[in-house]
Amino acid sequence: MGDNKIWLSTPHMGGNEQKYIQEAFDCNWIAPMGPNLTIFEQNLENYLGSGHVAVLNSGTAAIHLGLILLGVKSGDEVLCQSMTFSASANPILYLGATPVFIDSEPETWNLCPVALETAIIDRIAKGKKPKAIIAVDLYGTPYKIEEIRLISDQYSIPILEDSAEALGSCYKGQKCGTFGDVSVLSFNGSKVITTSGGGAIVTNSAALKERAIFLATQAREDAPHYQHSEVGYNYRMSNVCAAIGRGQMEVLDEHILLRRKMHEFYLDVFKDIEGVTVFTVANENSFSNYWLSTVLLDPIKTFGITRENLRLVLAGANIESRPLWKPMHLQPIFSDYPYYGHAIAETLFTNGLCLPSSSNLTEADRSRIKTVILNLFSKKD
Repeated sequence: MGDNKIWLSTPHMGGNEQKYIQEAFDCNWIAPMGPNLTIFEQNLENYLGSGHVAVLNSGTAAIHLGLILLGVKSGDEVLCQSMTFSASANPILYLGATPVFIDSEPETWNLCPVALETAIIDRIAKGKKPKAIIAVDLYGTPYKIEEIRLISDQYSIPILEDSAEALGSCYKGQKCGTFGDVSVLSFNGSKVITTSGGGAIVTNSAALKERAIFLATQAREDAPHYQHSEVGYNYRMSNVCAAIGRGQMEVLDEHILLRRKMHEFYLDVFKDIEGVTVFTVANENSFSNYWLSTVLLDPIKTFGITRENLRLVLAGANIESRPLWKPMHLQPIFSDYPYYGHAIAETLFTNGLCLPSSSNLTEADRSRIKTVILNLFSKKD
């Protein structure tokens, strides 16, 4: 029998999740309401240090509600980072709005300020001022916070910060998920912590938080009967899933440390391999949780070894890796929408690979990964 599969990013339980789940069962709070929801939200608010948190059943739901809170409606335009997962962009279409995709810049791989401002000026000249900016903290790395905020303020276009991959990451000591006019988190099974599924919306006021919860619970009004005056959604997190979140919060910092140690592991593995760069934050202002450790391969310097060669040899050893997010403007469903920039995101996609980064990888797992990588690159000689 072959070796067990090493996955890209797997859930990692801390031990107390079952205790809080049992409490939910003992109290019969098996619903999208209950004490675990309140405690989990409080834990997140304390951890982030600012903002008001409402937990939902997915990060995608949080983006959808976030755009609604920012006033996005059918016919509006929303500026969106192109290099991201499709969940960043799909909610724009849910609302009947138009996505306008923006290239990355090479330092953070996130929203390019130059391309962003070019797009804003051009869209305004065309008579369509964008309604919101979706900025992503890709793979746990903060975007250019100050530069994007300056543009946002100059043109009075609010920011939705997509921190789905960046819980625990910081910029100048402030937690990601607190820089947007509205921000979102994800607790999908692959994230730093998980609630099985789930996400959260982070707002800058208690009133907006309550508005988000109202919309997430079918917009049911305060009446003895079921009264609805606007469209609502079934987006609230279950009290049982929130119980998992409570347990996960207890090990969040430990799991971030272990993810960062995986990044250090790859720095060591590739330190003598020419043409392979392990992506690392540019300076001490940014702190990344390194949700996923990623590499760029330069086939000229690696004597023809590409990211696809590396991916396939890892797959052959039952080790999962994955190309970087394919930019949204290259996706068939989004290919007809406006795009501003050059080819930074495309080049990153062509040459970049995400490597196994779970916080529960063992020394034996790391040894397998290292052996496969070094064997591949030793053959170029």
